[in-house]
Amino acid sequence: MSTLSPQRDIAIVDDDDAIRDALSWLFSTRNHKAQLFASAEELLASYKPETFGCLILDVRMPGMGGIELFGKLQEYAYTPPVIFLTGHGDVPMAVAALKQGAADFIQKPFSDNDIVDLVESCLSLDQLHRSEWQARTAVDQCMATLTPREREVMKLILVGRLNKQIADDLSISMKTVEVHRARILEKMRVKTAMELAARLRDSGVDAP
Repeated sequence: MSTLSPQRDIAIVDDDDAIRDALSWLFSTRNHKAQLFASAEELLASYKPETFGCLILDVRMPGMGGIELFGKLQEYAYTPPVIFLTGHGDVPMAVAALKQGAADFIQKPFSDNDIVDLVESCLSLDQLHRSEWQARTAVDQCMATLTPREREVMKLILVGRLNKQIADDLSISMKTVEVHRARILEKMRVKTAMELAARLRDSGVDAP
């Protein structure tokens, strides 16, 4: 039984009914829910990145193959970890996909334990990466509300300049700097310059 916290669903995209059903049953024994798709097109018709914590894609399928599907998934703002199912001859393609950001690949026939362990690792990775992505997105949204002048002031705040120094640097009054500082902290949803610096650092967003 899995000891992981509740996770998002696993998407299994494979044109082989037997493989889809076998994987779905296998993951259910570890308390993971899988959604099954017989083609890339079927997944894309209803795809939402927030639904899945891991996607398993067969490299070779009629119509759109797994590699092309992976490219489509990467057009979204966030892509959950992707694992490729490959035959022996597809390994070079899978390795190329790793260089493009795929999480891993596993060859058919595969060990039940190996694929479950790999998927559970990806589900944990998704929680971490999704949290980081959400933090970056939230900060980006806050920064988008800043005016050009507020961005100038924020940059100076972050390098430790005092209000009087900022006023001199920008040839504006101390009162104006104080107003800008207050608005910046409000828009960035922090209370102090230290909190502002920490939020930018923790989210991985570069200062303006």
